[in-house]
Amino acid sequence: MNAELIAVGTEILLGDIVNTDAQVISQGLSELGIDVFYQTVVGDNPARLERVIREAADRADIIITTGGLGPTLDDLTKETLARVFGKKMELHQPSLDRICAFFDRIGREMTPNNEKQAWLPEGCTVFVNDWGTAPGCGFEAGGKHVLMLPGPPRECEPMFKQCAMPYLYPLAGGCIVSRNVRVFGLGESAMEDRLHDLMESMHNPTIAPYAKVSECFARVTAKAGTHEAAEALLAPVVEQVAGMLGDNVYGIDVDSLEQVVGDGLRARGLTLAVAESCTGGLLSKRITDVAGCSDYYLGGVCSYSNSVKMRVLGVKAGTLEAHGAVSQQTAEEMAEGVAHALGADVGVGITGVAGPGGGSEEKPVGLVYISVFYDGRCTTRRTVNTYGRDRVRNQAASTALDMIRRMVF
Repeated sequence: MNAELIAVGTEILLGDIVNTDAQVISQGLSELGIDVFYQTVVGDNPARLERVIREAADRADIIITTGGLGPTLDDLTKETLARVFGKKMELHQPSLDRICAFFDRIGREMTPNNEKQAWLPEGCTVFVNDWGTAPGCGFEAGGKHVLMLPGPPRECEPMFKQCAMPYLYPLAGGCIVSRNVRVFGLGESAMEDRLHDLMESMHNPTIAPYAKVSECFARVTAKAGTHEAAEALLAPVVEQVAGMLGDNVYGIDVDSLEQVVGDGLRARGLTLAVAESCTGGLLSKRITDVAGCSDYYLGGVCSYSNSVKMRVLGVKAGTLEAHGAVSQQTAEEMAEGVAHALGADVGVGITGVAGPGGGSEEKPVGLVYISVFYDGRCTTRRTVNTYGRDRVRNQAASTALDMIRRMVF
């Protein structure tokens, strides 16, 4: 079967928001073995929406819409779909009761237009919205399956995964499962070179390399009749891929480097402190993005000036005079200094030239030194990145996390 996605919202066409719903839904449909051949974005205009729906009905087995389920006059997705597929609208009392209870709970008066959210096409399967007010739904008409989901990603993603995917599973006729082997320390081309022969020899599962900012991953995908059968096909290939990529693999189906590092520190009962110059707190931000980081993260020092490096971190004036702020020696004294100052087991020091100005022939823009202090010694890396300020900073933060993983774990 194949599906078409229709995102409804003038705000998407104007570029005010990014349609992240499509990514989540497409990935989920791939897991179910349902192809997506078309994605469409249409504004809040009933005539144009009806035209798009009729075109989708001519070429897709499944139509999934996002957006246009709210209480305002321009939220017309349900009404338009019902008209195209010959469905009457009817009040779904349980949904209305949930909406009323929501407004009672937050202590606000419910305006009459909110009742509109509880009117749904007759005979539909209702997707209860535990993350907002507007319910979603699904129905079959004329040999087509139609699903409607709310637009806000915080509502759309969980509803799709918890309601729409179970609804679609009987239609899929198979199951596609993917595993992601996450890599840091190899570029996409170098990773593909290592995996090339294996990739060419594989048909089910398949292996595909992907690049992300400052890292990459290999996606291994299998198709089978059941989820369990697909997992059985995947297991040996994922193990083989991970073995070929060696210690550049930092995890399989993990969220991020910072998550892996946090889990590793927690498991070993270790604490972490960081001193940042050119990254300006980015490493601290990424560490604290992970819930529960207080188990291991003590804090950070954003030491942009030399005076802070000396007064707070104990970097020697002689080191700065002899080698400069951007140097291996300064990075190491920052790492050791922040560990001692905050009483941490592991300390990180980052100093560099993020750009676009401030570089020299000896110390060009993009040069960064990253040092990790642990168990009485420092390990330091020198990196150079020429792809702009943001990439310099992101790569430095990722390199620091990867160094912790390799050095401490």
